[in-house]
Amino acid sequence: MAERRVADLVVERLRAWRVPRAFGFPGAAIAPLVEALDRSGGDPAFIPARHEETASFMATGHAKFTGGIGVCLATQGPSAVQLLNGLYDAKLDSKPVVAIVGEDVTGPLGGAHQQIGLSRLFGDVCNQFVQYGRSPESVPALLDQAFRTAAATRSPTCVVLPRHLQEAVVPDLGTHAVGVITATPGEPLARVLPHEVDLDAAAQVLGNGQRTAILVGQGGRGAAAEIVELADRLGAGVATSLLGKPVLDERLPFHAGVLGEVGTPAAAELMGGCDTLLLVGTNDPWTDYFPMPDQARTVQIDIDGTRIGSRYPADVPLVGDAAETLRALLARVPSRPHQQWRATVESAVDRWRATAADRAAAPADPINPQLVLQELSTRVPQTGSVAVDVGSVLYWYARHLVLPPGVNAQLCGTLGSLGCALPYSVAAKLAAPDRPVIALLGDGAMQLNGLAELITVSHHWQRWADPRLVVLVLNNRDQNGMGGGRAPSSDPTRRRPDVPYAGWARLLGLHGVRVDRPELVGAAWDEALAADRPCVLEAVVDPAVSLAPPEPAFADLRGLYADGEPARRVREQVEQAVAVEDLV
Repeated sequence: MAERRVADLVVERLRAWRVPRAFGFPGAAIAPLVEALDRSGGDPAFIPARHEETASFMATGHAKFTGGIGVCLATQGPSAVQLLNGLYDAKLDSKPVVAIVGEDVTGPLGGAHQQIGLSRLFGDVCNQFVQYGRSPESVPALLDQAFRTAAATRSPTCVVLPRHLQEAVVPDLGTHAVGVITATPGEPLARVLPHEVDLDAAAQVLGNGQRTAILVGQGGRGAAAEIVELADRLGAGVATSLLGKPVLDERLPFHAGVLGEVGTPAAAELMGGCDTLLLVGTNDPWTDYFPMPDQARTVQIDIDGTRIGSRYPADVPLVGDAAETLRALLARVPSRPHQQWRATVESAVDRWRATAADRAAAPADPINPQLVLQELSTRVPQTGSVAVDVGSVLYWYARHLVLPPGVNAQLCGTLGSLGCALPYSVAAKLAAPDRPVIALLGDGAMQLNGLAELITVSHHWQRWADPRLVVLVLNNRDQNGMGGGRAPSSDPTRRRPDVPYAGWARLLGLHGVRVDRPELVGAAWDEALAADRPCVLEAVVDPAVSLAPPEPAFADLRGLYADGEPARRVREQVEQAVAVEDLV
């Protein structure tokens, strides 16, 4: 019988924590662990990526799409450095990921090649937990603490395992022997509710409001029914952050859409006209689109108390789970639907939806990218998932893609790193191989890492119950990466090389569709979604289509306030502006 090694012990702890797969890039310093994973029979599985950065994005994507803990593996030196992008994504979007890094040092520290101070390297991104394995006896407790910390703090953690430790034989020691720490896997979840006095105060603020706005972030997941019930009770309008876009049914007549530069004028108007604001699980950075200081009395709900008041002053902070806290509020808030305010919000929403349709229908050379996302809206599978990259595609996603209820959509919301969508989509597909996945990205992200990670897709797709993974590539050939109203440069060196993306997919045994005529966009989507294998849908779009960010409401009054105008006078002018625009 083969001796039990520490690498086998690590695999056992991953299994105990119900980790289905670990993403990574193999190398000498992590080889014993990879070999142990290969011996595990796929429980957990090792998924090799084409690059360490995409492996870390896959781990973060797994955490985002499943709600579980992502795991990524790498070796020391440059391999470890490449993990940082995905780990920072996890940190800034509050997702639990455990990075296991191998180290193979035979000479003195600081003297051998590929040596990097890993504690310092990971000290910021994994500031809650970076620890070295020192002895076989300590490894179970070390891993359990890394997982428990990641789950409790919703952040990435890092465990460094020297190669000689991975290869060490596990000694036969009793559970109470010297140096052995008893370890227990598990992630107990607490029920977090605010104090009664704070709930009463919040109910009073919301009940007294005349023009209430609700801004929903990713922390509102699982609380859609409570949010809608409260909005109806108060006659409120709702908007969402980018990360909160999938939380609510976007077809609701009082849903103003996404807030911020990538968002809608209706959401900006909602914030500009409100006198009461409820923030639900959001850390949205677009603070210039929030109400002016002293304009709105504010209640904020967040599971993380450190975020209360970090974006906008909160009159009543409520630290707690969104759904539980909202249910407690519903038991206290009186039914006072302000129909005139609700009608005003719905009118703004109707105007925006008409504008969005007009923008998508506008002629372009050759295709309007807004049309591509609008045509997808009626075709998104009800059980599907959507992964979104950075760039102009993010604007079109935020404004023109209407997500059906229940569709999970994820993006690199706070870090904003290019190249996340395809790794995310791989993680989503491996987690639920019986459900379709759609990745939305531009040609810049596709050239950055998408072409390589299509190899990963081609390696796995034949084992998927539902083989549909559609990768939309908006090919605008814009070297600046955003399009957004700039005419293509006449200098060929300033334009991105035109790669045959759909053709590359076909070379890999996948399906490929290229469309460059607007009247064929709908049919192209139908073909891609009906394919019997993953498909790259390459849409040749016009880089000159303007991104057209909405104007923050009452921007002139914000300037007066910044120049020292008394808050009372600002409030008076806000009320006058609201009255003029028939918002009251």
